[in-house]
Amino acid sequence: MDKQLQALLYEQWKNGACLGYVIKAMENLEYKPKDIQAVVSEMKWLFDINTLNEADRHYCDSPY
Repeated sequence: MDKQLQALLYEQWKNGACLGYVIKAMENLEYKPKDIQAVVSEMKWLFDINTLNEADRHYCDSPY
């Protein structure tokens, strides 16, 4: 992948932004901090083992 395309893709997707959305949603729904931490830890692990395409496919195929 060329560096310009890679930079563009990086700007469009940041794991931190995704985690920020999840944290805000869980805080809005009044989840306990320990539950938020558990979800954040699980997501960080999933970022390491799944590609963006795999995650998108899972979302599209889910009932949510």
